[in-house]
Amino acid sequence: MSHRKLRMGMIGGGPGSFIGAVHRIAANMDGQIELVAGSFSSQPEKSRQAGQELYLPEERVYSSYEEMFEKENQLPEDQRIDFVSIVTPNHVHFDPALKALKSGFHVVLDKPMTLTYDEAKELNRVIEETGLLFCLTHTYTGYPMIKEARQLVINGVLGKIRKIYVEYPQGWLWKSFDTSENKQAAWRTDPSKSGIAGCMGDIGTHAFNLAEYVSGLKLEKLCADLQATLEERVLDDDGSILLRFENGASGVLMASQVASGAENNIKIRIYGDLAGLEWQQDDANTLLLKYPEQPDRIYRAGANHAYLSSITRKNSRTPAGHPEGYLEAFANHYLNFAKTLQAKISNQDPDPDFLDFPGAEDGVRGMAFIENVVKSGKSDQKWTPFQL
Repeated sequence: MSHRKLRMGMIGGGPGSFIGAVHRIAANMDGQIELVAGSFSSQPEKSRQAGQELYLPEERVYSSYEEMFEKENQLPEDQRIDFVSIVTPNHVHFDPALKALKSGFHVVLDKPMTLTYDEAKELNRVIEETGLLFCLTHTYTGYPMIKEARQLVINGVLGKIRKIYVEYPQGWLWKSFDTSENKQAAWRTDPSKSGIAGCMGDIGTHAFNLAEYVSGLKLEKLCADLQATLEERVLDDDGSILLRFENGASGVLMASQVASGAENNIKIRIYGDLAGLEWQQDDANTLLLKYPEQPDRIYRAGANHAYLSSITRKNSRTPAGHPEGYLEAFANHYLNFAKTLQAKISNQDPDPDFLDFPGAEDGVRGMAFIENVVKSGKSDQKWTPFQL
C-alpha cells in the first residue's frame, strides 16, 4: 500500500463556490489527501486569490485547467498531482474530466457527470480506455446507514423488493432570484449551464441514484410529470415520477425545489415481502427496519457497533451517539477512492469494501435518467422505457 498522501489538484471551487469548500473538507478529513494545486476559476485573478487563501505556492495555482495538466506533467513523478477534483457547474464537467484522463490523471467529479447524455457516454468510453479511477460524488450513498441499508437488502433481510419511495424536497427556489443576487440560482436555472433538466438534474438524480444503490435494482421504465412552477422558468423546478424496476417492483420519486420552507431532507423507504426499511437525512444516524408482526428494529450508526456490517463500520468515524453527517458522507467517497487509488499505485488489490464509491456507471445512468425523465415529461404516453 502507498505510504504517502495522495496529491490533489482542484478545478473550480474559487470565490463564491459552495461545493468547492465541501469537497476540500471531505478530501482532507481522513488525512489521505493533500490539496497541492488548482485552477480555481476561469478568471485567472480569482484563481490566484483562491490559491492565496488556501496557502498554495504561486507556481501551483494555474490560470486554466489546460495549463495545470501541462505544467503538472512536467513536474517529477513524486511531486505532480495524482488526481483532480472537478467542482465546476455542469457545463464545465466534460472537457476538464476528458482532458484530465487523457493527461493521465485520475478524476473525482461532482455530479451530474456531464451536461448531456452523449458526453457521459464519451467520458465513460475514455475512462474504460485509460483504466484510470473515476469517482462521482453522489453524496447520499456515502452515509453509513445507507450502506447498512444496502447490505440488509443484499443479505435478503427484506425479501423480494416490492415498493420503493424516494423523495427530495427543497424550497430554496421558491421565488424568482435576480441573477446577481444568487449565483447558484443563476446557473442552475439556465439550460446552457445546467442542461435539459433543472430540479430533476440537480436533486432528482440523487434520489434516483439512492433508490438504485440501496435496492440493488435497475430502473426499467418510468412515467414523469414535470413542471416549471414559476412562469419565467425554462427548466423544471418540481416533479413526480412513477417508477417500475426490473424485478417488477414499483416506486415513486418526488423532487421539488419549490417546497417552501423545506431544506434537504432526502428520504428513502423500501418495502419487501419480509420487511421494510426507512431512512431520512434529518436523522441520518438512524435506520429503521420494520417487520409485519414484530416491533421495529432500530439500527444506529457508530464505529463500535459490532452488529453493523464491515463496510458500514469502515465508513464510520465516531462511536455510537456522536453524530456524523453530510460532510462525513462526502468524505467517505474520497476515503474509499483514496484507498483504492493507493492500492492501485502500489500494484496491490484494494480491500473490496473500499471499492464502494459511485463511478462511471452511476454517472451514465444518471444522465440517462435525466434524458428519459424529460422525454417522459413531454409525452402523453403513460410509460416510457428507461433507455441507455
